[in-house]
Amino acid sequence: MLRRWTVVIVLVLAWAATAHADVFRPAYLELRQISTDTYDVMWKVPAQGDAMRLAIHVVFPVGTVNMTEPRGTFVGDGFVERWTIRRSGGLVGEHVRIGGLPGTITDVLARIEREDGTTQVARLLPERPAFVVEPPTHASGVAWTYLGLGVHHILSGIDHLLYILAMLFLVRGWRRILATMTAFTATHSVTLSAAALGWVHVPQPPVEACIALSIVFVAREIVQAHRGVPGLTARWPWVVSFTFGLMHGFGFAGALAEVGLPARAIPVALLFFNVGVEVGQLLFVAAVLAVIVLLTRMPRRWPRWVETLPPYAIGAVAMFWVIERIGAFVPAPYLFGPFFP
Repeated sequence: MLRRWTVVIVLVLAWAATAHADVFRPAYLELRQISTDTYDVMWKVPAQGDAMRLAIHVVFPVGTVNMTEPRGTFVGDGFVERWTIRRSGGLVGEHVRIGGLPGTITDVLARIEREDGTTQVARLLPERPAFVVEPPTHASGVAWTYLGLGVHHILSGIDHLLYILAMLFLVRGWRRILATMTAFTATHSVTLSAAALGWVHVPQPPVEACIALSIVFVAREIVQAHRGVPGLTARWPWVVSFTFGLMHGFGFAGALAEVGLPARAIPVALLFFNVGVEVGQLLFVAAVLAVIVLLTRMPRRWPRWVETLPPYAIGAVAMFWVIERIGAFVPAPYLFGPFFP
């Protein structure tokens, strides 16, 4: 079984090597309606440093005029512009397009806040760079949108997926897998909801470092199990998932904060974002198990050292993320003090 898992782990790590951990940095467009014809615009695009930004822009329908000139500044890892637009008759029923998006690999999250407090959220892709501004929608529209956002976030978060994959390496049997995933879902739903509603505030950089550290912990448990000394995760995987699910929930909340919650459908949005995360997890687990089934039908002979590679590779990638993320909130001289004169 370990040999089959080795192939899966190597494939995932190859993907991880080309992806930044927990990549969920889409561009973000917010339109806040202040009258029938007038909107405040906030446009944020990914950036590097204080000089380079992604070359994409918002294209409004014909007849739209700027009431104020765009004012832009680099903030953190993004470039933010704000201005006010006006269009006779408003934007309902019209297309808003992102120019330059088809030539990128970036997504765009668009959020429209109407005068009545209702919202519309749309996700734009390079192959689908425009959306139609809709009139106020029912809860079903909110549910579908946030369901898709939840699925997208878990499937684009390589660190969350690597954690789940490492847990699958230790958990045997569909009942134990189900119990483990259920425990993980239960706790991350609690912390995600608490953070999204503003009941708890936890800075994202330390949370993300702890998420990476949870992967290091599970990788060590895999090594112990391979040596014939099963650890806590192998014996009670649901307990570990229950505990680490708390931290991962705060990580999910960071992604949800990018989009915000519709003022009049907060319970629906939270519920279906959580459902989307769970659906994405199950899709990933099903895909991994399907690969394992295929590998069982492909007889191969592996060098013995290959069997010990996966947990060390997982731990190395995760430890790199730990250091990288700690560096986001701890100055380098404090982090690497012994190496500085």
